[in-house]
Amino acid sequence: MFTFTPLLGAQSSFSKASQSILELDSGIKILVDVGWDEAFDTLELAELEKHIPTLSLILLTHATPAHIGAFAHCCKAFPLFTQIPVYATSPIISLGRTLIQDLYASAPLAATFLPKASISEPGASTSAASAVASVAQTNSDHGASGGILLQPPTPEDIARYFSLIHPLKYSQPHQPLPSPFSPPLNGLTLTAYNAGHTVGGTIWHIQHGMESIVYAVDWNQARENVIAGAAWFGGSGGSGTEVIEQLRKPTALVCSSKGSDKFALPGGRQKRDDLLLDMIRSSIAKGGTVLIPTDTSARVLELAYALEHAWRDAAELKDGDNIKGATLYLAGKKAHSTMRLARSMLEWMDESIVREFEAVEGGESSGRLHTRTDTQLKNGLNQGQDKRPTKSGPFTFRHLKIIERKKKLGKILNEQSPKVILASDSSLDWGYSKEALRYLAEGSSNLVVLTESFPSRHAVADPREPQKMTLGRVIWQWYEERKDGVALEKASDGELLEQVHTGGRELMLTDVQRARLDSNEQMIYQQYLATKRQLQNTSQGRGEATLDNSADVLDDGTSSTSSEDSETEQQGRVLNFSTSLAHSSRNKLGLRDEDLGVNILLRRKNIYDYDVRGKKGRERMFPYVAPRKRGDEFGEFIRPEEYLRAEEREEAEIQQRGPDSRGETKLGQKRRWDESGPNGKRQSGGSGKRQHLSRDSQKTSSIADDLSLPEDIAAPGGEGAASDTEADEQAFEGPAKAVYSRSIVNVNARIAFIDFTGLHDKRSLEMLIPLIQPRKLILIGGMKEETLSLAAECRNLLAAKVGLDPSIVTSTVSIFTPINGETVDASVDTNAWAVKLSNDLVRRLKWQHVRNLGVVALTAQLRCPDSVISIDERSESSIRKQNEESKAIVFQPEENSTKLPEPKNHAFPVLDVLPANMAAGTRSMTRPLHVGDLRLADLRKLMQAAGHTAEFRGEGTLLIDGRVAVRKSGTGKIEVEAAAQSSVIEESMATGRNDGSFLAVKRKIYEGLAVVAGG
Repeated sequence: MFTFTPLLGAQSSFSKASQSILELDSGIKILVDVGWDEAFDTLELAELEKHIPTLSLILLTHATPAHIGAFAHCCKAFPLFTQIPVYATSPIISLGRTLIQDLYASAPLAATFLPKASISEPGASTSAASAVASVAQTNSDHGASGGILLQPPTPEDIARYFSLIHPLKYSQPHQPLPSPFSPPLNGLTLTAYNAGHTVGGTIWHIQHGMESIVYAVDWNQARENVIAGAAWFGGSGGSGTEVIEQLRKPTALVCSSKGSDKFALPGGRQKRDDLLLDMIRSSIAKGGTVLIPTDTSARVLELAYALEHAWRDAAELKDGDNIKGATLYLAGKKAHSTMRLARSMLEWMDESIVREFEAVEGGESSGRLHTRTDTQLKNGLNQGQDKRPTKSGPFTFRHLKIIERKKKLGKILNEQSPKVILASDSSLDWGYSKEALRYLAEGSSNLVVLTESFPSRHAVADPREPQKMTLGRVIWQWYEERKDGVALEKASDGELLEQVHTGGRELMLTDVQRARLDSNEQMIYQQYLATKRQLQNTSQGRGEATLDNSADVLDDGTSSTSSEDSETEQQGRVLNFSTSLAHSSRNKLGLRDEDLGVNILLRRKNIYDYDVRGKKGRERMFPYVAPRKRGDEFGEFIRPEEYLRAEEREEAEIQQRGPDSRGETKLGQKRRWDESGPNGKRQSGGSGKRQHLSRDSQKTSSIADDLSLPEDIAAPGGEGAASDTEADEQAFEGPAKAVYSRSIVNVNARIAFIDFTGLHDKRSLEMLIPLIQPRKLILIGGMKEETLSLAAECRNLLAAKVGLDPSIVTSTVSIFTPINGETVDASVDTNAWAVKLSNDLVRRLKWQHVRNLGVVALTAQLRCPDSVISIDERSESSIRKQNEESKAIVFQPEENSTKLPEPKNHAFPVLDVLPANMAAGTRSMTRPLHVGDLRLADLRKLMQAAGHTAEFRGEGTLLIDGRVAVRKSGTGKIEVEAAAQSSVIEESMATGRNDGSFLAVKRKIYEGLAVVAGG
């Protein structure tokens, strides 16, 4: 059984997020991708939340917001989510961590708002709720303030969440572990294959029983500068006539229909890169600036590599190229981390990157290569030994300058000089691309180059789908409308470049910042936090993990806790406050004394007596709840906070007091050694150890790179480095609310589009799907029009492949086009019957093992369950008859015995041994059967280990000892051809071997297969 349910991303007109549920036999549920879009709407995760208690494992395909955007949110908001095993490749884990850290650092809305139910619940303060409601109304009318934000996960939390992901390698089958609340996986096997599109992008092959499922969403068959093509034909985007056997003829293929209406650009990636450079040259010639919005971890590697090498080539030319006069920048809060990680995962990239790297380093070992490249980047190019451009590695940037601070970006944008800026976030809703657009919008000589398209406004949208207009979508609509005309620029090859005029249109920019809560909002937030902790303490759910409230601070500006208070006292105050809030909520719910029962001793004030006469059970006992110890079979859990050093405990107490209580030092209170001044003002940036390390930022960056530390732990060096005084003003700890500010800019900059998405096109889909030959085809990931169009086209192509009429192809191949939330049954079409084996037949079976399977061939006859009498039953009946004759006592099973007879109506037919007269005739009719699959590469190793020479000749042909040729057909059949038997025998006699090469090859083939015969 196999059912497929798309939660997000099926026939979607606005959201690019992807979430899918795959359900197999025995209730095994697999979640593929935890995507989110730029709206950060928690309603999109409501369906996912319902499936979390039943999930077996999670798979991730790409390190983009559309595939892993909600991963950290689910880990923080849903306690059971962290107990589910997650599998992905190493680049997805590393690049995904930097992406999510950048997302939460740049987009305050990613933290999501306080649930409305917590504000409108009966236990909430009436005045506070009305105040928050008025604030929300003001926000909707005037855009002044927003709602209360939840605490976002810290960079350390995000790093911990991604450390839970199990890394996998390409083409290596793996049997995953199930979640604690999952049924057994029963031999389920996962295999990851290269999908292209991003570094580490994955096509998943899931094998379970008779189901062979290929999940391929957002893949690219074409090779690019950095990213290798999809592994449909094996290798890095290799071309061929047949898809590799592991991905061919699956029972179900889940494929994305995105991009099925576009055609590949003539000339491939070289033409695409030339178009981008011609666009840049045309803007630089006018003295303008080029803004290229892109993502922060995946596709930015392709753009950064292409532009860096274009600047290198321009620097070598003697004649003038105007791009030499422009400066190249990469703006992103985690740009240093992304590029540092890119230098450590070259083996996941295209082969050309590896060859370029080896050419620069002179063919040394890869372990030394990475160390030398990082050292060169930190200490200068080859430390002045050889400054020729040919000695620069693929990601050793000589022209690309990285910016990580907002103030640094503002200074660069104010400079009146030509420049090219790669800025984070292609949607222009968060990240530095929106800030750069604010500065560059009014310049008519400036150019905004869009690298990905957005769904057309004429597309038929699902009315249930939220339609959020991002800045990127608005600018894309202007590009499609071309209302103000098109400027035609001449390219280097003589072609014309299209740049759309904007005509001074007004564009509204909405900025969101975090602000401190007022007293009423703080009361609402404290009640929400206390109620959540109360639910955590009283929850009796199965295996629920402790809620992560480390970042939630009860920031009460009117109270101040001295440093002499112990940690246990602070915890007691919080618990008492939580209990009192919960009690007040129950009082306001209108519960009577009879409803409270014996709990009235705790819930009501000034009540010290309770009548227990006539009561039963717990009503007769004082309501005492023993504290539950958390632990496992090895003992209680260790609490790290109980083993803190004195200085660490003191620092934790200062953080718990909040920023409002740090202003003054009370009489007799200890002052930190790094605080100075009468008001106890702390010097910029934490402890003195951090300040001492930050005196030389380049040295810190060097140490961090040598130790391979995350970028958020060590201060980055180079152009993107900045002191702690340049930190964002809105960065503070504690609860916050969203404050909106809107501004209008007049856009005069031109708009251009060059497709850098790196996705499959119509030609790739029409070529590959017939070669894959799936039994079931499920199309998701695109708009409604292109999904239905691709389904009709695939129906015709698959009909032509099998030579049938398109009207009857549905009987051979089923094509599904589900919408979000729709479940389709894509089980394999088989006819299976259940039978029982008699005891006599089981004793005669001789099992042979092929890998992890047991194989046996049998010849038997089918009988009714009542007509089968085994040898044991016959002997038992004879013994019983003898005992009756000798008047012996025969044991009879009791009526309540555990061995119950099987009901007659549910009895299965039985396979029994053949009689002697029939067995002789059928044995002569049976033929031996070879079961299993032998790879020619494994056969080559076996023959070489046995002393034979074996080498590949041509495609799919193995030549052994120059005489025996072994071929493997497309159906998996192995063909062995050899010279005349006489020459083989003469050769074996001359070499002294016991047999010839032909017989030796046959023997090795049989060793890798199971030869079974009926008997």
